[in-house]
Amino acid sequence: MALDWTPGRLNSLGFAKPPSETRVVVAMSGGVDSSVVAAQLAEEGYDVVGVTLQLYDHGAALAKKGACCAGRDIHDARRVAEDMGFPHYVLDYENVFKDAVIDEFADSYLGGATPVPCIRCNERVKFKDLLETAKDLDADCMATGHYIQRKMGEHGAELHSAADANRDQSYFLFSTTPQQLDYLRFPLGHLASKAETRALASKYGLSVADKPDSQDICFVPNGDYASVIEKLRPGAGEPGDIVDMDGTVLARHNGLIHYTIGQRRGLGIGGLSTPLYVVKLDVDTKRVIVGPKEALATRKIPVREINWLGDAPFDSQEEWHVGVKVRSTRPPAAAIIRPLSATEAEVELLTPEEGVSPGQACVFYDDSTSRIFGGGWIWRGY
Repeated sequence: MALDWTPGRLNSLGFAKPPSETRVVVAMSGGVDSSVVAAQLAEEGYDVVGVTLQLYDHGAALAKKGACCAGRDIHDARRVAEDMGFPHYVLDYENVFKDAVIDEFADSYLGGATPVPCIRCNERVKFKDLLETAKDLDADCMATGHYIQRKMGEHGAELHSAADANRDQSYFLFSTTPQQLDYLRFPLGHLASKAETRALASKYGLSVADKPDSQDICFVPNGDYASVIEKLRPGAGEPGDIVDMDGTVLARHNGLIHYTIGQRRGLGIGGLSTPLYVVKLDVDTKRVIVGPKEALATRKIPVREINWLGDAPFDSQEEWHVGVKVRSTRPPAAAIIRPLSATEAEVELLTPEEGVSPGQACVFYDDSTSRIFGGGWIWRGY
C-alpha cells in the first residue's frame, strides 16, 4: 500500500518528493531484518533496488562440502525481491572482502589481538563500496536492516541506539561517518522488539519470516576461529609456554590463536586453588600469560582511529565525560576521554573493567541520551 504524500512535506525517508520518485537501495543479506526493510519500503511505494553482496564462499574456504551458507542467503534475498516485485542484484565482493576484512582479521589474531570483523565490514565494504554503488545507481539513499536509529539534530543527522536495547547494534556501527550517515537509513531502529520485525515479515508473506538469526561471523560459520586462521595463515598455531605473571612456566599451548584475553577455560592447568585467566598474549615470545581475575582489571585504555560524531571537534576539549562500551555485550560504563589528537585518545574508566583486549572497539555514548558519539579501536599503547 503506497503512502499518501502531500506536496511540500517530507516522505518517511526524509525527502520532499513522493515515495515513487525516491529511489532507495536496500542492502539485503538474505535475513529477515533486511528483507522486511525492503518489503516495507516497496509496499510504501518507494523505488526499491535490492543489492546482495557475495562476500565469502564458505565451502571453498573451509574445504567442507555443503558449507556454502552464502548461496542460501542470496537465494532468499532474490526470492523476497521477486515476491515484492523490485529488482535485485548480486555483486561479487569476495576479493574486496578478503583484502579489507579477512586478511586483517587473521593478522590481528596472529598479533595477539581480538578483532571485530563485522565493524570493519560495515566500515570498509557495506558503508563504503556498497554505498558508492548505491550512488552510482542514482539512489537517494541506502537502507539497511541494522538495529540503530538515525535522528535529525540541530547540526544534522545523529546516530542513536536502537529502541530495543537487546537488539542494538551501535557497537558495530560506531565508525559510520557523518557523510555516510547523511545517506543511510535504518527503518528498524525504532521497533520495540525483534518480534515486531518477524510480525512484519509474516504480514508481507516473506519466506524468511521464521529464518533463524545468524549467530556467527559470516566467514567463521561454526565459530572455530583457529581453524579458519590456520587455513588462511598456515603455521599460525606455533606452540609456546603458558606462564604466570612471574614468568614461571605452568604448561604448553598449541598456538596463541586459540586464546583470548579473559579466557579461563581450556588452559590445561588444574589443581590450583585460585582460577587463572589469560591476562596477556605475548606475540614476540609466543607466551600466554595467566593470572588471577583481578589482574584483568583495566582503568586506562589507549584508543586510536577515532571516528567522532559529536557536534564540536573531538580535540576542541581536554576532556569528554561519556559512557563507553569496550565489548558489545556490556552496557556503557562511565568514563573520561582525553583527546591526544583528532583521532587518538586515552580513555579512563571510572570503574575498572575486566578483559579489555586490543583489537576490540571502544564506543562512546552520551550518558544522558541515546546518542552515539562514535568511538575508536583499543590498542596496546605507546
